[in-house]
Amino acid sequence: MINYFWKVNKLVSRETYFFNIYSFCFIYFIGGYVKKFLFLIFILLFSSCHHEVKQTSIVASSYIVIEQSTNKILQGANYDTQRSVASISKIMSAIIAIENNDLEKIVIVPSEINEVYGSSMYLKVNQEISIKDLLYGLLLRSGNDAAITLAIATSGSVASFVDLMNEKAEKLNLKNTLFSNPHGLDKDGIGNISTSYDMAIIYSYCMDNEVFKEITSSKTYSNYVNKNKLVRNYQYCTGGKTGFTDKAKRTLVTSASKDGINLIIVTLNCGNDFETHKNLYEYYFNNYQSIKILNKGENIFDGRKINLNKDYYFISDEKELSLFYQINYNKHMIYVTLLDKNKRVVDYAEICF
Repeated sequence: MINYFWKVNKLVSRETYFFNIYSFCFIYFIGGYVKKFLFLIFILLFSSCHHEVKQTSIVASSYIVIEQSTNKILQGANYDTQRSVASISKIMSAIIAIENNDLEKIVIVPSEINEVYGSSMYLKVNQEISIKDLLYGLLLRSGNDAAITLAIATSGSVASFVDLMNEKAEKLNLKNTLFSNPHGLDKDGIGNISTSYDMAIIYSYCMDNEVFKEITSSKTYSNYVNKNKLVRNYQYCTGGKTGFTDKAKRTLVTSASKDGINLIIVTLNCGNDFETHKNLYEYYFNNYQSIKILNKGENIFDGRKINLNKDYYFISDEKELSLFYQINYNKHMIYVTLLDKNKRVVDYAEICF
C-alpha cells in the first residue's frame, strides 16, 4: 500500500513566505488507478485558466521565458520552431566537456582548429592548454578553436563528441534538437538545429552544475571579457551565452535571479536581444513573488526524509496562495499544486526525488 501525504500550507506573508500549516490529511488507497483518478478530478475541479502562456510584443523569430527550478514556461512565442542556433550550441559543448574531463588536464591543440573561422581564442597548433582555460575561452570568448580542441580532447574526434551532444539531448527528452558540430557554425549550410524551448532546457540542466555556473557568470577571465553584456552590465544576470551566424542571426541565452525568482530567457533572431532580456527580467522581478516549495537538502513529509539537490520555486503575481502536496514514495515523485484563494490551480509541478 502506498502512503500519500496531503498537506495544505497557507502563505501568510508575501515578504517572508512563511508557511503556516492549517491542515493535514492522510489518505490511504489500495488501487493505483483510484489515486490517479481522484487526483485528476481534484485538478480539473479546482483549476482555472492560469496555465496559458503569455504573449508580449517581442521582436524575435522565437523566444521563451522559463522558471529555472521547475522549467515552467512563463512566456514565449514560436518556442518549438526549429532554427539554426549558432554559438549558443557551445552551452551543450561545455557541459559535455565538463562532465567528461578533469578540468586541470593539459591537452594539445590539434591541427583541426585550422578548419574553423570566426570567434577564436587564437590558439596555435600543438599549444598546451588546460581544459579549464579552454572552457573559459569557449563560453566567454566563444572560441570556435576551443570547441574543436575540447571535442577532440574529450572524445578523440569531433564526430564522437557530436554523438555525445546528441545523446545528452536525447536524455533530456529534447525532440527538436540536432547537433552537427561543437561550435555552432553553419558550415557548408549545415549547422546546429534547435528551438528556444530546447535551448532553455539545456541551459537549465547546465545551471545545476557548479563548474558551469562559475564559468558562465564570470565577467572576465585572464584576458577574456565575457561577450554576454548582461553579465557585465545587469546586476541580476547569472550567466548566459551569445551567438551569431548569417543564417541564425543573433541568438542569446541568459539567466537572472532576484529575491528567489530565477529565470532563463532564450531569443532566436532578435536584433535587440540584450535589451529584450533585461526588460523581460525587470517585468517579472517587479510584478511577481517567489514561493519556495521545496528545499535543497532535507525535506520532511510524514516523518520521512526526502533529499533534493536544489531549491524549487513557484512564481506568481497573485496573493493569498496555498500549497498542496502529494507524495508518491514508490515512484519517488512529489506533486505540488499552487492554489489561489478560491482553490483554483495557479501552478503545478512534478518533482522527482
